[in-house]
Amino acid sequence: MDEQHLVEYACSERIATITLNRPDKLNAVSDEVVRALDAALNRFDLDPEAEVAILNGKGRAFSSGADVRQRQLRSREEFERLGGPQGRGANSADLLTRAINWKPVIAAVHGYVLGLALGLTLECDLIVAAAGTRFQLTETSRGLGASRYWALFQYRNAAAFGDEIALTGRFFTAEEAFAAGIINRVAPEGRHLDVARELAQQVAKNPPLSVRSTVRTRRWYMERLTREAQFIAAPFRLYLTEDFHEAALAFTEKRPPRPFKGR
Repeated sequence: MDEQHLVEYACSERIATITLNRPDKLNAVSDEVVRALDAALNRFDLDPEAEVAILNGKGRAFSSGADVRQRQLRSREEFERLGGPQGRGANSADLLTRAINWKPVIAAVHGYVLGLALGLTLECDLIVAAAGTRFQLTETSRGLGASRYWALFQYRNAAAFGDEIALTGRFFTAEEAFAAGIINRVAPEGRHLDVARELAQQVAKNPPLSVRSTVRTRRWYMERLTREAQFIAAPFRLYLTEDFHEAALAFTEKRPPRPFKGR
């Protein structure tokens, strides 16, 4: 599938819909998907007909997270050259912090929201999840560390719940996320897009510049906190460790990882 079809864009009644379109891979996020998503978000940012966007995924899950084979099994030399698992120009942490017009984005998620997809969801301005949606911070068990995600949880005032998820990496549900104040709505199963559109319509009724000033302020504080957390964790270079390589390899080989070595 070529890059322009990995993410679909549509706009109706001032609301843009941005859809991850790799359902056969559970919308796993490769470098190409990040670039296609960046193009779609930029299109929305500059679209005079759109005031609010809804980000969602096609198929039975929002996203299984990073494409492990493509992003996490690179050679050591490539990791050192890139400074991490992401390809050049394909850092998902930049997707919502490089806007021009700062329009709000609502995440409408369902099925599974794992790893990178969890980070992207938490960065969105509002979040709707279908009942039964399962989230997981896979970076903890993969050996990449959860510093950035911990910061996103703290930014949303998840407090002790965020600490637990960052350190255990366990699955948690949409219902738990709502109770912890991480998401805005739990929608009936199959109706997450409808509920997100209702929320988008409420936002779109307001003067656009008023809304955008809040979005820009929110994302500035969010970016400052997450980048500070990443800066603190950067010297560990966890993407070069034996434990990370073993965890990624075990995932692709569908087996339990061998005992971790702390190196």
